Amino acid sequence: MKRLVVLLGATGVGKTDLSIRLAQYMQCPIISSDSRQIYREMTTGTAVPEKEQLNAVQHYFIHSRSIFDDYTAGKFELDAIDLINSLFQHYKQLLMVGGSGLYIDAVCKGIDVIPATDNWLRQSIIERYKNEGIESLRFELKRLDAKIYNQIDIKNPQRVMRALEVCLTSGKPYSELKQNFAKKRNFDILKIGLQISRNELYDKINSRVDKMFEQGLLNEAGHLYEHRNINALKTVGYKEIFEYFDGKISLDEAVNLIKRNTRRYAKRQMSWFARYNDIQWFHPADFEGIIKLCNHSKIIRNEKQ
Repeated sequence: MKRLVVLLGATGVGKTDLSIRLAQYMQCPIISSDSRQIYREMTTGTAVPEKEQLNAVQHYFIHSRSIFDDYTAGKFELDAIDLINSLFQHYKQLLMVGGSGLYIDAVCKGIDVIPATDNWLRQSIIERYKNEGIESLRFELKRLDAKIYNQIDIKNPQRVMRALEVCLTSGKPYSELKQNFAKKRNFDILKIGLQISRNELYDKINSRVDKMFEQGLLNEAGHLYEHRNINALKTVGYKEIFEYFDGKISLDEAVNLIKRNTRRYAKRQMSWFARYNDIQWFHPADFEGIIKLCNHSKIIRNEKQ
């Protein structure tokens, strides 16, 4: 049986550096499961691996899409599974790396079959949100699907609008469309999680944000400013700078907000991963422990074919 090794963890924990060493040991390419590094227009703000790292190991799904593409976790599932099956013709095991829980689940478990989006309907819901506020949308969602209303984060406008869109598009409750069972894959999956103390992680996040600004994040965001309403750009690191460009906050406030919001995002990532009991957790410095775990499995290293 072929094997997919999944290296996951919160943003800033050290996945990139360790993934290069692990991929070189396993003698295989890296499949990225990062929902933002996939966009070619976003580099500094998404902490894309450096050129030397990209040259050291073949990477897939890094800068492979545009922010103008309507790309979803469902599409990633189809693309990633096709790629994985193709690569397994040449490798006995592969390495997938990322912190986007939904993208990881898309490959490991599969995404529920949800109707294609209706652009006109989506725009009408967005206009309602702008004109009436989130409470009106929450009320309608609760009327159409009380179950999903109680499951999602109703403080998140994007989640509320998406759930309402699915209900109105399909004519069925969103909760009925959620299958809640994992698809059977034709390969084994080994999940390896990286974790460090909260204080250490937050310090690394703060330092990384400072480094992003040194590397030109402000300039990168400036080139993307005119497209700020695109969903891909409604993410930490860009939306705060756009508020600075709009004159709503100072640059220092933008920097501090990016650090705070990134820390909050990391906390949400860890909460997502905490739901699963099939993840083996390691400190990023314990490379030998990770290798020992990998070697306990049937497949140890890829052989040149």
